[in-house]
Amino acid sequence: MKIGIIAGEPSGDLLGANLIHSLRKLQPNLTISGVGGKQMISAGCHSLFDMNQLSVMGLVEPLLHLPTLLKMRSTLTQYFLKNKPDVFIGIDLPDFNLGIEMKLRAAGIPIVHYVSPSVWAWRKKRIYKIAKAVDLMLTLLPFEADFYQQHHVPVQFVGHPLADHIPLVSDKLAARQRLGLDAEVTYIAILPGSRRNEIKYLAPTFIETAKQCWQKNNNLQFITSAINQERNQEFQQHCQQVAPNLPIHFFENCSHDVMTAADVVLVTSGTATLETMLCKRPMVVAYKMASLTYQLARYLVKIPFMSLPNLLANQLLVPEFIQHAANPENLSAAILDFLSHPEKIATLEKTFTEMHQALRCDAGRKAAKAVMSVTVIPQMTHPRI
Repeated sequence: MKIGIIAGEPSGDLLGANLIHSLRKLQPNLTISGVGGKQMISAGCHSLFDMNQLSVMGLVEPLLHLPTLLKMRSTLTQYFLKNKPDVFIGIDLPDFNLGIEMKLRAAGIPIVHYVSPSVWAWRKKRIYKIAKAVDLMLTLLPFEADFYQQHHVPVQFVGHPLADHIPLVSDKLAARQRLGLDAEVTYIAILPGSRRNEIKYLAPTFIETAKQCWQKNNNLQFITSAINQERNQEFQQHCQQVAPNLPIHFFENCSHDVMTAADVVLVTSGTATLETMLCKRPMVVAYKMASLTYQLARYLVKIPFMSLPNLLANQLLVPEFIQHAANPENLSAAILDFLSHPEKIATLEKTFTEMHQALRCDAGRKAAKAVMSVTVIPQMTHPRI
């Protein structure tokens, strides 16, 4: 069985790897090609391009990379038309993947799109293009599936693999032991994001926020985890420029332990807010972007909240700040407010546990079975499925 698959950023890489492992339980003899990162490659995906070339964020920034992206999309489309897979899976990356999916579906290739675009938030008319491009949409969040059902697009809510992976019970002491941290110290996690632009826009503000918190309480210490050595070095350079004496511990590739070990997390809006929620930690959420991108987003995006915990709950569970409001004064005040009100933290932990349970659906298995349902290849049985 041949599978085509394209992911474009670290969160999609993790989803893709999880899906590939689950698919192999149904069909051990898979040939998988497309675009993926280290996790998908390790799971057996032959990546035709470096996934980082697709990791371009924002509304305006992708235009700067448009010639390269268009050439990649054309090359991948021709590759899959010549080497037809039994099913094609586009993981997130809608502006890139949907164009490929429309052409492949027109050629008779079954299409599954994994991770819904934010059609419920902005550019709602994309739903009509999605209806033409996919045979099945797989959503990570329940309210997304409701939107597709209302528009009569085949959809299945599969839950979030992170909810399966992260334990329901959060063990702060064990996480601190794994990181070599003091059991008695109050730690603030500083997580400015995994993309270069996120580091550029948020790292200085996050570090200045940490500095202000430390000036008001010099017993605090700080921890951070970068997705790779390059992001780690970029963040450390910002620390040296903004607050060279800040008591901060740097880690790589252990964000879940860093979140779990923390008392409060300062985090960039995105998947990391969901991870923090699953780790049952109070958080302060922030986001900044290029000025033109922000001005466009103000008019295009129509949602009451930006962070996933607040969107899932449809209420302001955690403080969130965007653009000019995401300043050190606001962020440090919100962090210190959590530390001054342990009852707020206890309430959040209970709410986050309930939300975690709702997302824990054995997502990899459900997604794999859904993928197999749109192919003409009979699936093999396996005792673990």
